Amino acid sequence: MSGHAHESRIKELLDRMTVDEKFGQLQQLAWAWDTGPGGGDTESAERAAREGLLGSVLNAVGAGATNALQRIAVEESRLGIPLVFALDVIHGFHTTFPIPLAQAAAFDPAVTEKDAEVSAREARSNGIQWTFSPMMDVTREPRWGRIAESTGEDPYLTTCYAVAKVRGYQGADLTVPDRIAACAKHFVAYGGAEGGRDYNTVDVSEQRLRNLYLPPFRAAVEAGAATVMAGFNTVSGVPAHANAHILTGILKEAWGFDGVVVSDWTGVQELVAHGGAANEVEAARRALTAGVDMEMVSTTFVDHGRELLAAGTPSAERLDDAVARVLRLKLRLGLFERPYVDESAALTGPTAETRAAARDAAGRCMVLLKNGDGVLPLDVPALRSLAVVGPFADSGDLLGTWTLPGAPASAPVLRALREALPYTSITHAVGVPPEGFDTSGVPEAVAAAEAADAVVLVVGEPPALSGEAAVRGELGLPGAQERLIDAVTATGRPCVVVLVGGRPLTIGAWARSASAILMAWHPGIEAGPAVADVLTGAVDPGGRLPVTFPRAVGQIPLYYNHERTGRPYDPVAPEVKYVSKYLDIEDGPEFVFGHGLSYTTFTLGDPVLSRERIGARELREGATVEATVAVRNTGDREGDSVIQLYVQDPAAAITQPVRRLRGFRRVRLAAGEEREVRFTLGADDFGYWTNDPAGTFTVEPGEIHIHTGDSSRTGARRTLLIT
Repeated sequence: MSGHAHESRIKELLDRMTVDEKFGQLQQLAWAWDTGPGGGDTESAERAAREGLLGSVLNAVGAGATNALQRIAVEESRLGIPLVFALDVIHGFHTTFPIPLAQAAAFDPAVTEKDAEVSAREARSNGIQWTFSPMMDVTREPRWGRIAESTGEDPYLTTCYAVAKVRGYQGADLTVPDRIAACAKHFVAYGGAEGGRDYNTVDVSEQRLRNLYLPPFRAAVEAGAATVMAGFNTVSGVPAHANAHILTGILKEAWGFDGVVVSDWTGVQELVAHGGAANEVEAARRALTAGVDMEMVSTTFVDHGRELLAAGTPSAERLDDAVARVLRLKLRLGLFERPYVDESAALTGPTAETRAAARDAAGRCMVLLKNGDGVLPLDVPALRSLAVVGPFADSGDLLGTWTLPGAPASAPVLRALREALPYTSITHAVGVPPEGFDTSGVPEAVAAAEAADAVVLVVGEPPALSGEAAVRGELGLPGAQERLIDAVTATGRPCVVVLVGGRPLTIGAWARSASAILMAWHPGIEAGPAVADVLTGAVDPGGRLPVTFPRAVGQIPLYYNHERTGRPYDPVAPEVKYVSKYLDIEDGPEFVFGHGLSYTTFTLGDPVLSRERIGARELREGATVEATVAVRNTGDREGDSVIQLYVQDPAAAITQPVRRLRGFRRVRLAAGEEREVRFTLGADDFGYWTNDPAGTFTVEPGEIHIHTGDSSRTGARRTLLIT
């Protein structure tokens, strides 16, 4: 159905709808996970669907359950408007891929696009047409549990991933039965929550809002994201659910977004607790007039809409606009023509193909942080014995946060290593639990290590310690895990630490005693095989850090793209007191943004520019500059390099970051192979947004430094003069 046909159908439906039916379309209710129609937990949703007073349902899972409720809405309500079924499909439905933060570490948006394609196919076959993903909250806050759902601290990397995931979910046509509507969340600046505490305040300048937090959302909207979710946070003192500046002024008017803005879970009702509304009537009024189109779970729109409409706020036009957006989503999904799914075709679990995709993704996401004396990859032919130790060595709980009930467990590392090393004698000891301080198993772990040629020690965070409402005040390993590492490394055996988790951790206390450290994140359903692939060298670890790893919690926020200061720390003169530094912590992070090692070595040439001068006006009119970098594999095996390009504006009206990522390319090179990598740079890469609330983007004359290399600390550069 064409866009024009959609609008004609929307107008026809609006003309036929009562006020109550209109407000009903703006209501989304939750469904008990595994409860079918007729259950006590679903009675209100069934009644509302029958009366034509329900627009959407979330958490209904399964073709049978969704079809049954859809049949009530389509066949028993007055107008027969179908429901749209939604679910938090974050990094997999049946087939769980690595967590989003891990996917960002691949520096390869194709990884997240594949996740979205597989997720969409599995979800749509089970009656789900709408996912609350991707989360594109740029965050510099590792204490925040939802960093696991993010793609890290950089707006450019997040933008690339946001576009890829929207494309993977939605494809070119949402009516196709293996695609689902994406939701760009959380709008906006949720990743800046003070203290890393969920649902907390974000006080942000207009320039930081536009330069740091908004770019991924704008790109997602331009890529066709069907929906956007409001954030739980305030933005400069105004709760996002009542913030007309961001929801209407920027999103709908400046960007022309014509999709649905959905609240977060009870987010409208929570305006009262937030201090943004005196009562639920005012909460409904503020949210509706600010630009929220659909209310999730709480019912203030339905309960008070008629009263508010009679009082003139919202206007009848605003109500019709919100309803039109909901109807437009349903028409784009083809729900009026095909409201039901084929129950016999519902996908019931992962396939060999989707498991292979998840395994490949997990391997690409892992980051080799340290590899002392080249202990990795394991010398498989010579490895007679191996101790596999730690609380997560034999764990099936490595899926990560936001996995769906009934999702298959992850394949354990221990089992995968036994399969990958059939001629190696492998012993196992837990040592300590994931949490708690029971160290009674440490002697067994030490004995296993002493009797082996090498040790693989699998430690980290359980998935329950990351995700929503999983904020940590300390970022060390939980419980007695560090004591286990100290005891095992004291044996002197080569010790490879496989670190699992959903966030950057402060690992400096033991990082120097471990022979090698592999950041595996929460790798998903194929966790064990993917770890084994990397440890044995079947896969070269080509991932890079999408977040900074601090030395201590006291450094947070610590991020690579920080603004300049008038008294910067100089590592050449560490004794100077009156500069920006800590007295009791070594300057800088444990591991920088973009860091990652390989099993081979690479040399990168200095960047070469296609031109060294360009006019600001030329750039604004679409002119570009090409930067070329030569990369060569100087090792004796094939491997992956991630070439990164950063820009720096050393003098601007608004102080700019010390550098900003504006390009990256992951390339695989055979031993001895050399390749040129090209980046095209334009106004978006050299300019910035000012503090003008109406939105002003400027490209200033002056020097721009263009850096290229293999991390955010790269030194190679060329200078471009903008005139």
